[in-house]
Amino acid sequence: MRPKDAAPADEPGDSERTAVFRAVKPAAGEDAPVKEPAPRERTGVFRIPPTDADDSERTATFRAVPPAPADRPKDSASAAAPPKASTFVPLRTDEPGQEQPKPKAAAAAPAAAPAASTPASMDRTERTTQQPLPPKPPLDMLADLTNNPPPPPSPLRTAVRRFKIYFPLVVLLAIILAVVQLVRPLPEPRLVMTAKSSYTFGGAKPELPWPGEGQAYMAAAGLGTLGQSGEQKPVPIASVTKSMTAYIILRDHPIKKGEQGAMIDVDKTAETEGKKNDSVNNESTLDTVKEGDKISEYDAIAALMIPSANNIARLLARWDSGSQEAFVKKMNDTAKELGMTNTTYTDPSGLDATTVSTAEDQVKLGLKLVEIETLLDITKKPSWVDPSGKKWDNWNRLVPYNDSLGIKTGTTTKAGGNLLFAAQKKIGNTNQLIVGAVLGQHKPPIIDSVISASKQLMIGTQKALEGAPVVQKGQVVGYVDDGLGGRTPVVATADVQAIGWASLTVNVKLADGGGTIPQTAKAGTEIGVLTVGEGASQVKVPVALQGELASPGLGSKLTRVG
Repeated sequence: MRPKDAAPADEPGDSERTAVFRAVKPAAGEDAPVKEPAPRERTGVFRIPPTDADDSERTATFRAVPPAPADRPKDSASAAAPPKASTFVPLRTDEPGQEQPKPKAAAAAPAAAPAASTPASMDRTERTTQQPLPPKPPLDMLADLTNNPPPPPSPLRTAVRRFKIYFPLVVLLAIILAVVQLVRPLPEPRLVMTAKSSYTFGGAKPELPWPGEGQAYMAAAGLGTLGQSGEQKPVPIASVTKSMTAYIILRDHPIKKGEQGAMIDVDKTAETEGKKNDSVNNESTLDTVKEGDKISEYDAIAALMIPSANNIARLLARWDSGSQEAFVKKMNDTAKELGMTNTTYTDPSGLDATTVSTAEDQVKLGLKLVEIETLLDITKKPSWVDPSGKKWDNWNRLVPYNDSLGIKTGTTTKAGGNLLFAAQKKIGNTNQLIVGAVLGQHKPPIIDSVISASKQLMIGTQKALEGAPVVQKGQVVGYVDDGLGGRTPVVATADVQAIGWASLTVNVKLADGGGTIPQTAKAGTEIGVLTVGEGASQVKVPVALQGELASPGLGSKLTRVG
């Protein structure tokens, strides 16, 4: 027995007292041969030899499996030497007085071989090898390095780990989204109306003085129809036909204000037909034109509408379309375009009784004619002087009285007295236009009968028209929507009137006036127009910003959707 505080030279020091594997040398006289395991046992096992020591002090013996005969080295000395028994040497205890137990030799161990025949170390073929383990998770590897075991999984730990992983991604996405929102173009501002979209006049519909015979129709430009009388059936309209001729010429060859338009060559036919001025046969012509002369487009329209020259109507037809037949086709096509479903044209002058229409259809045409300023400038004249210096009176004797704008008469024995007329009435700052037609007046003298009936109808309509306040100056009528939730009120810059008659409903609209609404503007900037009514009867008033129009803020830009 060795002293308690003396350690053998082959035992580890205090700094090395960690569990190690060490081959135990057998004591003298205890060497015993080791039985070679059967071929099926050549897989290396740990065997715990029996011992009297406590279970915690048992030494685990590792026996190396010798290689198969084909794999053994052919060295006779190493082949004859049995493999040494390896043992696991447990961690030494530091308890004083306690002797380390010695492993007992195996009962069936053979006699020890001579010491000289024992190799100093095992051959490589007798060593056991270990396959590498798969890599551990990062947290487990960190625990191994820090000698701290990983904490057990828990919902809180899982939540924290997910937060650490996803929070930076969320922040990055938020930054990208913010940049995209800031660089996106701003939506176009738009005007939104808050005022009522219509206004209805109080009272019952007015009763107009309709003629006792024939048919009549009355309307106001942009407002609608006031009423009608008689059966609206096609009847001859005589020289009222020239209204369509004038409309097509001025539509396809417009004359600028203050100018005379194109110059038209007078042909032999126009001169010859001009000599047939026969009031008995209702053939009204301009007898001062000669072949080779030139007549301006303006004077040709004046000759057509004031003295009602048939030869000039045919001249204009040939000048425009090459032939009268081609021009008549254009007349009928235009009638269809205007919705004149009960109208048929057979000649450009109306001398033929086969040219027929209704009062309603002629009013549809008249509402287009009052939009041509050059035409009204001619038809409202009580007389006209031709290029030769001859004066011609206007057959429409409504002008220049009662704000009449003329247009066109048409009288024949078969057709009777016919008149398409227009007039105006000033209400506020606007000129309201009315258009009427009276057909089939046969009481002689027919021209006086139709003019008298038309005058009563015209004056009665002018009296029925009235204005009513709809919006006052400074009243909020809408707002500018910047598209991101910002709203800047807009106000009317003047009083707004609705024009109409009792029981009529007119529309109220708010529009940008054809311009672009700015992103920013000062208070008082005009950015739109409030419109009451339609067409020629419209009443328009500019609208302006009540306060400053500011660009959308940073928060609005970042939080916008769509």
